[in-house]
Amino acid sequence: MQRGSTIIVYVKLLLTALFWGGTFIAGRLIADSVGPFSAAFLRFVVASAFLLSFMWKSEGRLPAVKKNQIVPLLLLGMTGVFAYNVFFFKGLKLIDAGRASLIIANNPVFITLFAAIIFREKLTILKGCGIVLSVFGAAIVISRGQLSGILSQGLGWGEFFIFCCVAVWVTYSLIGKFVMSRAGLSPLTAVSYSAVVGATALLVPALLEGVGRDFLSYSIVDWACIFYLGYFGTVLGFVWYYEGINAIGPMKAGQFINFVPISAVLLAFLMLQEPVTLSLLVGGIFVISGVTLTNLKV
Repeated sequence: MQRGSTIIVYVKLLLTALFWGGTFIAGRLIADSVGPFSAAFLRFVVASAFLLSFMWKSEGRLPAVKKNQIVPLLLLGMTGVFAYNVFFFKGLKLIDAGRASLIIANNPVFITLFAAIIFREKLTILKGCGIVLSVFGAAIVISRGQLSGILSQGLGWGEFFIFCCVAVWVTYSLIGKFVMSRAGLSPLTAVSYSAVVGATALLVPALLEGVGRDFLSYSIVDWACIFYLGYFGTVLGFVWYYEGINAIGPMKAGQFINFVPISAVLLAFLMLQEPVTLSLLVGGIFVISGVTLTNLKV
């Protein structure tokens, strides 16, 4: 690969991390004015339209779905799109965007742990240390540095919903591993069709929540955030991330995920005036260090 092309790949991966960090800001901005089902539904209406057009452009058609692919695609849509986004918007209504991003940054750690349990993937001592570090960092962030408070007071609903995001994303990722390896679906096809499934499943709850009545009253900021979540946070981020994987490999591309919580915390500070506390910084260092260790190839 030529140097100029490599630089473009790295720039796109950095922008992807910035886009994904920005989803926490956009989600927080609309959490008080758009219901969680409505926000998730509109996000994936936008995302589905662009993903299907990208797939048509790249493959020249919309691939037919085989019988053995139907159930996996339904599961992907109901976990990674439907459940994840409902919990995401519910959580951001209750806690700061920066704190939420550092909790969700544990996704790769728990994927590594459960992949070792379910698929018997090798779990090294280094990865084990990474899991411990990352979970410890999340505990610092959640408790605001008062670790004993977790035991005495428990988790708030906001933290609970964001932890549900982690659990759902781990499930989505493990199902995705099966879909990609055994069901014969490309990443773009799997994400595109699961987005359509999720958007369809979100339609009825969104209507019951009042999206048909309220969408005309959404502000310009609300619509801008919805478009950002659908296009930049979902479509462009996904396409560029997988371009990076194809160009420089999953190990190097995966390291850019570590920039997501950093960008989210910085953007939350700049755009939402959320304070950057000592516990947030210390916890963030532990989380990012843990994620890095679990992704090292040794």
